[in-house]
Amino acid sequence: MRFHEPPVLPRGFRCASRNCGLKPAQPDLALFASEVDAAAAAVFTRNHFPGAPVTLGRETIRGGVLRGIVANSRFSNVATGERGLEDARRMAMAAASELGTTADRVLVSSTGVIGLPLPVDRIEMGLRGMASTLGGDPLAGARGIMTTDTRPKALSVQAGNATITWVAKGSGMIQPDMATMLVFMFTDAEIEATTLDRMLRRAVHGSFNMLSVDSDTSTSDTCAIMANGLAGPVPAAVFEAALIAGCVRVTEMLARDGEGATKLLRVAVSGATTEDEARRVARSVINSPLIKTMAHGADPNVGRILMAIGKCFDCTIRPAATSARINGTPVVDRGRRVEFDESAVREALGGDTVDIDVELGVGNGHAIAWGCDLSAGYIEENAAYYSS
Repeated sequence: MRFHEPPVLPRGFRCASRNCGLKPAQPDLALFASEVDAAAAAVFTRNHFPGAPVTLGRETIRGGVLRGIVANSRFSNVATGERGLEDARRMAMAAASELGTTADRVLVSSTGVIGLPLPVDRIEMGLRGMASTLGGDPLAGARGIMTTDTRPKALSVQAGNATITWVAKGSGMIQPDMATMLVFMFTDAEIEATTLDRMLRRAVHGSFNMLSVDSDTSTSDTCAIMANGLAGPVPAAVFEAALIAGCVRVTEMLARDGEGATKLLRVAVSGATTEDEARRVARSVINSPLIKTMAHGADPNVGRILMAIGKCFDCTIRPAATSARINGTPVVDRGRRVEFDESAVREALGGDTVDIDVELGVGNGHAIAWGCDLSAGYIEENAAYYSS
């Protein structure tokens, strides 16, 4: 798989961000546009308190066509009632006017603090003239959607004669049942909307849906893809392989930048009775605060791994068949702690990436989950988030 460095937007796509007064100085408004109508698909949070942009987005994406995406940070437009929905519509109309299209072809996203009215007047004013600033650097758009992210996130991969580019944000409140905080994908491949939707859902299933920073599911999660067709058709298998590879890579980027995170955690579970049970066990391990603090403190406490596996009451777990490794070193065999070089495992845990491999020995189900360690930085960030 060939990744572009630095990332670039595919043919016919441009983006920009600017400050419109939602934040003191940093970019807080992003606009992404295709020069032609693009086939589109999206998935959204399953949280029972979706933001107004999610409610509107579900309606917008039924058409299967987008010309652009507009997103703001600092205010999530969640728990804002009918006014919030009207503000989301105004945001779509303002972006559509700037792009020379209609509001039903603009997807709206907002991320930030819950429960505060959206200063939509500032957004409408900020969008005026923004089309003239659009350019080809995806990182420019990524800067406008950052909240507690420490860096903008973008990635590009080659898929046959086409390019797929991801622009993402997300560092906390990530355990989605669809995607992650905000992930926008753009491609110049020619793919119809129904096919795009199927591919997106399969890619999300094994990547963003297995990402957890803190086990919490955001009210604003949105994952959308636009395909404008300017590069022509790409073999479906080639495109989907690239899409999946890129989604996994972005999942790791998001996990590494979790709030207060100092390292990436990967949990691979094999030998489960089904894929669903493998996913549940992997999530149980990745979500465990004791596993997260074990990783943060580089403390090879094997009992915590067994605890996290064993609390999956509805899964088939046979201790005598269960084994585990930490960064390749066997630490559990047939349900029992094995002797290992603790200093070597501590050193491995002290690195940038912690891999925990679990073999359940009861079937062929397999799954991988991604997350990060838990540090004092996470508490500090979230104790003051509302006023940040």
